[in-house]
Amino acid sequence: MVRILVVDDEKRLAAGLKKGLEAEGFATDVALTGTDGLWMARENPYDAIVLDIMLPGMNGYKVCATLREERNWTPILMLTAKDGELDEAEALDTGADDYLTKPFSHIVLVARLRALLRRGAKERPVVLEAGDLRLDPVARRVFRGDRELELTAREMALLEFFLRHKGEVLSKHEILSHVWDYDFEGDPNIVEVYVRRLRNKLDPPALRGAGSIPRGAPQGAGSNQRSSITTLRGAGYRLADGLG
Repeated sequence: MVRILVVDDEKRLAAGLKKGLEAEGFATDVALTGTDGLWMARENPYDAIVLDIMLPGMNGYKVCATLREERNWTPILMLTAKDGELDEAEALDTGADDYLTKPFSHIVLVARLRALLRRGAKERPVVLEAGDLRLDPVARRVFRGDRELELTAREMALLEFFLRHKGEVLSKHEILSHVWDYDFEGDPNIVEVYVRRLRNKLDPPALRGAGSIPRGAPQGAGSNQRSSITTLRGAGYRLADGLG
């Protein structure tokens, strides 16, 4: 799904943000200094950055300005304990896309992030669609035609990542990097497990023509099978752009 970097030296606040954002379905990494935050932002393809201003090593203004000078246009939401028009203006002038003053509402933080994500890439629609498959990231609801699907938080995150890259071949590494967090050290085959679970919910046996495909045949084989997610051996997975 969406991968967020939180840069804040207040450990309890950073941990709380990570927990809250992950509960919303975001894969979230944390940096506790400006220098670490800058390095992680350079090395990883984040979808948005939550950046505090008062940081050790390098302040948030400098981190933001450096990324913009390097033509890194990842959307940045700046956090500050200061309250004043000059501070807010400086945050925006250094290249931040939005700001929040501490203390802030978690609901507002998530809403601001979603707004940045919609504006920050080539296409960020409010409702993600592929044929008759629809996902509303805000309401956390998924429909296949008129049928509403019940998905876990991780399945929802995986589907959102597929929908944001529909028609593209996504490698196992890319999926792990965006749907799971930076520190994930488990079995990478977990991707196969969740793709299988998601595919079974998107394409129940009654719609796939169960029984018409020989055991051991590759995913997507068989003329009667309607498969939303295709496995491309040695390459990755692809969500069909036009589903019916």
